[in-house]
Amino acid sequence: MSEDRADGTDGRGNSGNEADETDDGEITRRRMLLGGGASLATIGGVRAIYNTILGYGQLGMGTNLEDQDVESVATEHLTPRYDEEIQGTRVQADTNAVFVGDEWVSFETGTADEAADLDVEFGLDGRFQSLFADLSAFHADEYAFEFHDPATFFERFGDGDPRAEVVTAMRRYADRTVDPAVVERFTGEDPAAIDALVEGLVRGFRKHTDYDVPRYLAGSVEDNVIFGAVDLRKYFEDDVSFEALLDAGETGIFCWELVYRSIEALQALRPIEQSVPVAACYVSDRRHKHAFTGLVGALRVDGDLRFPMTFLDYTHTTMYDDFRLTGILGEGLAAYDDSHRADEIYW
Repeated sequence: MSEDRADGTDGRGNSGNEADETDDGEITRRRMLLGGGASLATIGGVRAIYNTILGYGQLGMGTNLEDQDVESVATEHLTPRYDEEIQGTRVQADTNAVFVGDEWVSFETGTADEAADLDVEFGLDGRFQSLFADLSAFHADEYAFEFHDPATFFERFGDGDPRAEVVTAMRRYADRTVDPAVVERFTGEDPAAIDALVEGLVRGFRKHTDYDVPRYLAGSVEDNVIFGAVDLRKYFEDDVSFEALLDAGETGIFCWELVYRSIEALQALRPIEQSVPVAACYVSDRRHKHAFTGLVGALRVDGDLRFPMTFLDYTHTTMYDDFRLTGILGEGLAAYDDSHRADEIYW
């Protein structure tokens, strides 16, 4: 269905509207489409079946999100760090301590009372104290992840105390890098309303993008026929920033590009400004050469630190709509199922 790219690229490149052949004889998008014929369709069809129908747990293909130890994957690359201004005062945290002014409280030797005193001294509205408590618990392994479908994920936040500061510390990639007004224009939703934004991204991607079948077929030929001798994908890449998608009308897009855009949208505002404070992450499924989006929040429930997490697949929501498959396969958004696996999770 798609091809995992976790190297920081986002598919931006040429417009793909060149003539049949450039002056130096390079293959172009139109020529590839005309020349590929039935062999491309066959390759693409076979791999599409392999990717979308044969999930994990079938034909000995291994464990899926529902069965695997996802918490160990989620925390492997997770190193919370914090650098924010609270009431005009800079607050930082690394793996050893939280800092404010010339003061700090160590996770190993510090106490909650010390953190509370500094919170009051600097007028930090309890946020410094909250950050220290939650990061101390994280570094002491005194927490638990929970995994849910999207609906249950949001319901979970009706019971407990959301912890925006530790969520802020979990964010790494694409935190507040896109204008919230652009996100609202793309999705039709206030980016502060996270449950609505998740659904608004489905509508936005369906309206402004389609699954890039020509690039997928070119990649199938590159990988399976000419074995990487020529980079065919580059002739099909377009600018897929939010601004470009809004201007272009409808643009071909791949899974990793959908993940990057969704992370940008879901992290467009500070967690403390969101209806549900969340951090988003990039989830890699190596067998399917696929990527999808992870979404995590934090709660204190009866004093215990919990990290509810869910998984979203905007490739499926877009592709199922393109091929009129939603009536058969559903909307495709919920990815916590037996067809997805998390081999790596990047924050």
